[in-house]
Amino acid sequence: MDDRELAERCLSGDQSAIRQFVERFQGLVFSVCLRQLKHREDAEDVAQQTLVRAVRHLRNWDQERPLNPWVLTIAVNRCRTHQSLRSNQSRSLDPAIDTPAPDRRPGTLDLAEELQLALGKIRDDYRTCFILFHQQELSITEVAKIMKCPEGTVKTWLHRARRELAELLIERGAVTKDGYELHRI
Repeated sequence: MDDRELAERCLSGDQSAIRQFVERFQGLVFSVCLRQLKHREDAEDVAQQTLVRAVRHLRNWDQERPLNPWVLTIAVNRCRTHQSLRSNQSRSLDPAIDTPAPDRRPGTLDLAEELQLALGKIRDDYRTCFILFHQQELSITEVAKIMKCPEGTVKTWLHRARRELAELLIERGAVTKDGYELHRI
């Protein structure tokens, strides 16, 4: 079933279509949320909120455009809202209680784990661009629409994200300056 037919069936209240909608997008949405929020429980909550919101507001989707980026836009916006709320709550807590977990030691993780750790240390906008472009394989145009910014900004953020990630990976000893992965024995 194509996106338009699925949306029409969801809007008519067809419960099997709503289940199919959730099944179609839950993995993608959860993946984006987990990479953005870095906490499984938070990602599960925000992914669920995203899917509920997407189904509830499906009538606002422009059927001339693909459904995937529209749903991802909702996911990214929900993640931003969650991060903002979490940031505000953290500021109100006692700093002694709100201490971050210690970093894992360099040299103990594989490259994918090192990359995930490094992604958690770069600016939110850079991380979102990187995830949507490299991991979700969206175009620059789609990323720009999701992030509500010009394509040139997305290109700049991608460049800066790559540079910062490379610096972090080199700093942690995951790769060499010429880009080769260090082999762990």
